[in-house]
Amino acid sequence: MSSSSLFEPVRLGDLSLENRIFLPPLTRCRSTQPGDIPNALMAEYYAQRTQAGFLITEGTQIEPRGQGYAWTPGIYSPEQVAGWKLVTDAVHAKRRPIFAQLWHVGRVSHRALQPGHEAPIAPSAVAATGVNVFIPTGPGTGKLVPPDVPRALTIPEIHELVELYAQAARNALSAGFDGVEIHAANGYLINQFISERANFRTDAYGGSLSNRLRFLREVVEAVSAVVTPDRLGVRFSPLFGTTTEERVYLGLLEDNPAETYTAAVRVLAEAGIAYVSLAEADWDNAPEMPDAFRASVRDIFGGRILCAGRYDLHKAQHVLGHGWADMIGFGRKFIANPDLPARLEHNWPLNPLDPATMYGGSAHGYTDYLFHNQ
Repeated sequence: MSSSSLFEPVRLGDLSLENRIFLPPLTRCRSTQPGDIPNALMAEYYAQRTQAGFLITEGTQIEPRGQGYAWTPGIYSPEQVAGWKLVTDAVHAKRRPIFAQLWHVGRVSHRALQPGHEAPIAPSAVAATGVNVFIPTGPGTGKLVPPDVPRALTIPEIHELVELYAQAARNALSAGFDGVEIHAANGYLINQFISERANFRTDAYGGSLSNRLRFLREVVEAVSAVVTPDRLGVRFSPLFGTTTEERVYLGLLEDNPAETYTAAVRVLAEAGIAYVSLAEADWDNAPEMPDAFRASVRDIFGGRILCAGRYDLHKAQHVLGHGWADMIGFGRKFIANPDLPARLEHNWPLNPLDPATMYGGSAHGYTDYLFHNQ
């Protein structure tokens, strides 16, 4: 048993963090158009939340084909890199480290979001179900639609994508980020390669679990060569139950999720990266992540384990106390409470979240949530 507290310092790779609270990736769709460019408003938003010991950006697409939702930021153009520099400068002024989350949605997209209105790309030509994407219909307006049927990637195209991840990592360093997190969760591209629900290939990237993990392995290797393993994390969303709630899309439920994800975590352990982040089911009455799985991840992985998903102070201390995690992320609570760590530590009341302002819009519901002393 560990007595670790949320408010104690911790090492993450070669970084020294002041507490064990992190800001997880939270899609907010506030980038400047055209060009999906990060901006000063986003810099203010992240700087407000630097009571966290560690911050991770919202998912940022590594190339134009990687977008599945209108107005999410990219990290492939010079203008985007310059925009992210505003964010990293603002966070560093508060003496906090921040990683960029590298994102590619794969098949969870629509022709309206794709260059030349072509089909999205994926391991296999099978459409995503149980999820909608958000396409623009005009300036500041959009609508939810089902994803289009993707086309299957060729092996040379897969190799090109590995290099696109590496280039995005170079861009992140140019933008001043301290490191990167690879998004391998929530049913997006890397998760599609891993999953028996989305990968029906019969070549070196499909079939056996080892083959389905090949793309993850290659991306981790390529990005590690850019940022070093000490400055790299990977996020998974191992589901042990599912839901029919329309809003919820956490990813793909495997026949044997423990086997799939312990093997995936072993890939990360062998690569020696700084952390693995586990996004847990967060809908009403969602099943808890099994204790046996948490213990297996701890046994396999020698770096830090980050967990997020409907945590409160009691659950956070329970998981930290058992040594199953080293850091805890708070999502919706952190959206509505920029000073969340102080509120948790002092048992101050929390601001309520306004769900209508979560995605897209202006400063309202983004940077205008009050601090406790305001």
